[in-house]
Amino acid sequence: MTVLYFDPSLTDDERRARLFAGDLMVHRPTAHSMALVAFAREMVERAFAPHPPPIAQRHLAPREYVDILAGLKPSFINHPRSVELVRGILADLGADPAETYFDVPRLRSMTSDYLNAGLTLQFSPHRDTWFSAPMCQLNHWLPVYEVVEENVMAFHPPYFGTPAPNSSREYDYAEWVAHGRTAAARQVETETRPQPRLTEEIPLQPDLRVITPPGGVLVFSGAQLHTTVPNTSGRTRFSIDFRVVNRRDVEAGVGARNVDSACTGTTLGDFRRVCDLEPMPPELVAAASAAAGPSAVSAPPAAPAPRARHPRPSGARS
Repeated sequence: MTVLYFDPSLTDDERRARLFAGDLMVHRPTAHSMALVAFAREMVERAFAPHPPPIAQRHLAPREYVDILAGLKPSFINHPRSVELVRGILADLGADPAETYFDVPRLRSMTSDYLNAGLTLQFSPHRDTWFSAPMCQLNHWLPVYEVVEENVMAFHPPYFGTPAPNSSREYDYAEWVAHGRTAAARQVETETRPQPRLTEEIPLQPDLRVITPPGGVLVFSGAQLHTTVPNTSGRTRFSIDFRVVNRRDVEAGVGARNVDSACTGTTLGDFRRVCDLEPMPPELVAAASAAAGPSAVSAPPAAPAPRARHPRPSGARS
């Protein structure tokens, strides 16, 4: 059973443990998350002027639209203000700044019945761990404008502890950094880059979709199977996401169980410490990279003990 928590009164250690067990958490907007939303809106609205960003796709040719994103997204990702505000969000949420590491915040744009490649790619069912994310990674996601159930993510909780047939053993993170990531802006209407995906159809319904206000922070394990919902809302969804790990979890090998991620390499070298922006120690990155691959997939555990039921939060569907 997946539990959806709203503003839980838990310590950071308790939060991480429950997220590693497959639960989801939503935090109400904080001062820093709203400042990040305002900063993103400022950049997006300047880039797409005179068109409102959620409907700019109606006024621009595909190549023109992608050219705008090609300048906008790196500017946001690498701006010192973006990094500063992410550090503030993590402090707002009670993370230990000396033990918590994060990667750059990414600005996402999911158009509606328009483009689905490269900088506008809408991800098919996947786990971030298929893309070399560590099993202790926690994803933080927040919308920039209002979202609806037709343009958010769908989670597939039954697969959190169940393998899904996938092509992750063909993915090498170093190869992606060298060749795949840099080709994003050249993918305009067709996505040609090989990426991990399901290799067989599996039942994905019922799913769980979480609607948060702009600046509300959704947190979930990188091992959650989730999908970008095909956007039929008529409006482009702009959102921000960033990824977080705790160094103690990395050192201890704590995290979600690896049920089916067989990729090569690790993204841990991309993470920086909250308190001083120091990188993850290279020996930890090297150890994680060496441990990755098909042999890292865990054997199925014994059946868990029955779990106490919690009241379903209003609006949750699973």
